[in-house]
Amino acid sequence: MSADTGTSRPADSAAANGVFGVGFRSLLRREILRFVRRPTNTFVPPAITNVLYFAVFGVVLGQRIDNIAGFDYIVFLLPGLVVLGAISNAFENASFSIFHGRWNEYIHETLTSPLSYTSMVLAYILAAALRGVVVGVIIVAIGLIFTPVPIAEPLYLAAFMIVVPLLFASLGVIGGLVANDFDDLTVMSQFILRPLVFFGAVFYSLDILPPLYRTLSLLNPMVYMVNGVRFGFLGYQEVDPLVSLGVLSGFAAAVIALDVYLFKRGYGLID
Repeated sequence: MSADTGTSRPADSAAANGVFGVGFRSLLRREILRFVRRPTNTFVPPAITNVLYFAVFGVVLGQRIDNIAGFDYIVFLLPGLVVLGAISNAFENASFSIFHGRWNEYIHETLTSPLSYTSMVLAYILAAALRGVVVGVIIVAIGLIFTPVPIAEPLYLAAFMIVVPLLFASLGVIGGLVANDFDDLTVMSQFILRPLVFFGAVFYSLDILPPLYRTLSLLNPMVYMVNGVRFGFLGYQEVDPLVSLGVLSGFAAAVIALDVYLFKRGYGLID
């Protein structure tokens, strides 16, 4: 389903409304309303899941686990759960929205609009990233029911909670373009995303691993995301957060640029 459109769009070359004009805001609003209007499908499931995480891992098992780096296990666990919820929902929202539009062919209306490809991509990504951030906030609110939640480095926390959902929303756009059916979306989420998360120091500290496994863990990009958010909450770091933030920001920018290129080529969009 790939093709090169071979056409130029006026909006890509200094259109009147610009990248963030009326068309962009309309598409962004539509994509936000897509998940806001269905809270039982978008916000309630992660809320229930994280209540179970906190109850089982934090309360029941946490009483049997020694403090990690001087923090109660439930407090140490919270940043990882925030990352898990944020990236899962950002990826899912973008991938499903793109694929659903392809499947039902209404994405063609967006493609034939005067919007630039950059505006289209940013609207999908920002809406999906917003959903990830909202879910992250919900998880923090749930955590407050079980334990006080410190915020040691608010600027770092805000930066990581912007960059990380943006990265996974942009990856979700690619997922929505390459998927051939709904099963492909499930495979991406369950067999690629989830394993990376569970081996990304969400439930444990890197310091407890043998040297070989700790070194191998550093190849997992999820480690840097979890540690960045954990530094924002707890002020505890196992990897330099400034380096992590720079690398993740560069990666996010590169993937967004790739998304725009794929839209321009019509990859997965045009039969």
